[in-house]
Amino acid sequence: MAKDFLLEIGTEEIPAKFSPGALTQLEEQARKRLTELRLTFKEIKVFATPRRLALWVIDLAESQEDLSLEVKGPAVKAAYDAGGAPTKAAQGFARGQGVSVETLFVQEVNGIPYVFARKSEIGLETKALLPQLAVDLINSLHFPKPMRWGELDFRFARPIRWIVALYGSEVVPFEFVGLKSGRVSRGHRTLATEEVLIGRPSEYREALRQAYVIIDPEERKAVILAQLKILAENVGGEVPSDEELLGEVIHLVEYPTALLGEVASQYMHLPEAVITTPMREHQRYFPVRAKDGTLLPYFITVRNGSDFALDTVKAGNEKVLKARLEDAAFYYREDQKVSLADLVPKLGKIVYHEKLGTVEQRVERLRGLSRFMAERQGFEGAKQEQIDRTAYLAKADLVTLMVSDFPELQGIMGADYAKASGEKAEVCQGILEHYQPRFAGDAAPASDSGRVVSLADKLDAIVGAFSIGIQPTGSQDPYALRRQAQGIVAILLDSGWELSLTELIRESYSLLEKQGTVLLPAGNILPLLQDFFQQRVRFVLLEQGLRYDTVDAVLVLGSDNINRVVKRARVLSEKRVEEAFSLYAQAYTRCFNLTKKEAAQELNPAHLVDETEIALAKGISARKQGFDEMIELGNYEEAYDLAWEIVPQIEALFQAVMIMVDDEDLKKARLALLGQCVKMLGCLGELSVLA
Repeated sequence: MAKDFLLEIGTEEIPAKFSPGALTQLEEQARKRLTELRLTFKEIKVFATPRRLALWVIDLAESQEDLSLEVKGPAVKAAYDAGGAPTKAAQGFARGQGVSVETLFVQEVNGIPYVFARKSEIGLETKALLPQLAVDLINSLHFPKPMRWGELDFRFARPIRWIVALYGSEVVPFEFVGLKSGRVSRGHRTLATEEVLIGRPSEYREALRQAYVIIDPEERKAVILAQLKILAENVGGEVPSDEELLGEVIHLVEYPTALLGEVASQYMHLPEAVITTPMREHQRYFPVRAKDGTLLPYFITVRNGSDFALDTVKAGNEKVLKARLEDAAFYYREDQKVSLADLVPKLGKIVYHEKLGTVEQRVERLRGLSRFMAERQGFEGAKQEQIDRTAYLAKADLVTLMVSDFPELQGIMGADYAKASGEKAEVCQGILEHYQPRFAGDAAPASDSGRVVSLADKLDAIVGAFSIGIQPTGSQDPYALRRQAQGIVAILLDSGWELSLTELIRESYSLLEKQGTVLLPAGNILPLLQDFFQQRVRFVLLEQGLRYDTVDAVLVLGSDNINRVVKRARVLSEKRVEEAFSLYAQAYTRCFNLTKKEAAQELNPAHLVDETEIALAKGISARKQGFDEMIELGNYEEAYDLAWEIVPQIEALFQAVMIMVDDEDLKKARLALLGQCVKMLGCLGELSVLA
């Protein structure tokens, strides 16, 4: 009869951001290990609170499924000698499979006879397997910053303090990090000081609920959302969706109780971000807004406990927020005593990177790169001045008191202080936007100033890092270079700007070089950077739902102009599903296969003799100017249509002549002609990689 299995790993408080990943790992590892052990089950559930990770396997079979399988061994000719006696190969195979050589049998695979061994194994009882399974599961969990405790070499998110392991009503006995498994759990740290005895897994949830612990994160989420809604509506407001904050709060509490606090009226004149940042980032409070989005003088926080002495808790939270806002109000007054432009020289005292100079030097690079892009994009006069002013002021708020204490406000305060200093609206907006997109899904800058300076900011960071030997490796990316490259791709796609990445990289490198920075050779890092950006473009195209081989085909032509790459990919994606595309691709492939090993050479039409090849050469020549214009303009669908017109002529050529003839001049002419066909038919990508 199947029984439930429960494993609870009790710990000191686990950081909230560790829990979602740990839950995913625990479920995946449990499913994998149970399958490997041939243990059937009905369902797996995983739970987490700040003080525990738990696995509940419902209806876990009492024993493994019996094993019966056939294992292929050596070929018969190697397994038996001429007299039919088993060779050492057969004997070794039988011994390795744990069977006698006499039980081997012969079976054909693809017409070749092989010897096989039939293995049978009676399944072991589950309770004999669970101790090692539990240990394996605990060992399988990994965390961003694990810690050791005592004299142990073992690392975990936080020290393990108790272990519950039950199969049905029986304890699964094992010892781990000096702890013996049992049936004793623990409830809420302050509301339930007595031990919690778990009779069987099915009683686990309710036993802990009685001890003021809601073990299911989804249930805690539902409770919190319901409480947020009621409290906000009581003051005529609402709490906007904030999945990131909500996800963290869920894993900060075991027994959630929300409470409404007030923001002192004397601080409501501060910029909205100055009020909400301490709330959200520092205190994990939910701001309350009116139906029209206006910020109300209230916040909601979630307490880890019951409603006991809630007024006292409310007053304490209000006092903490008031202290933070008082600091913010002081910073706000002091920062505005000087203009934002007057702060720029102070950036010379901040080291951006020991090998890349100060932030002031970086600002000069941003200005240079921004001017370069503005010229390439055709911006002139006042627009260029606005972009240059944005680049000059973009980092000035880094030396303000406000940003020093609340770094999350960089850019936001710069825009606010720029407005107070009388800067133009476009400059203020550019300063605000130049950090965007800050994360996946964030909006790209909307203003030209914001776009240019954001591109310059991110590109300087990436090129600078690569130029001094800092590159992302595997999962390590301490400077968030992948995210910044993704931001560059997003901005270029959103704006539609057809800037050359290679040109931008070379200009960025040149600006670093002019400042006297010791760099790796440009020839060494350029291919690395081109590949780095190509991988980001590939990711974006796959995210848009394009087939992997479509993306690969297009990227063979390079990714220097990101918008051109995307245009090509979309056209190829549309064309390849058309019935006629197979003929087009077949013509390309035949031409490509014949020419791929040949050096490119000029066509001498005088050496062509057959009317089909002469007609094909004329057909290409007649379309070349229009084709080149379409490619230059990025009109790839029109270019494809022109290329399609020579497909029948290519088919006629292959039916009429052989390409690889003895006449060397004729062969070279025909290969050169096919090379022109490859170039024209390959206007969308390297079609030979299509599956």
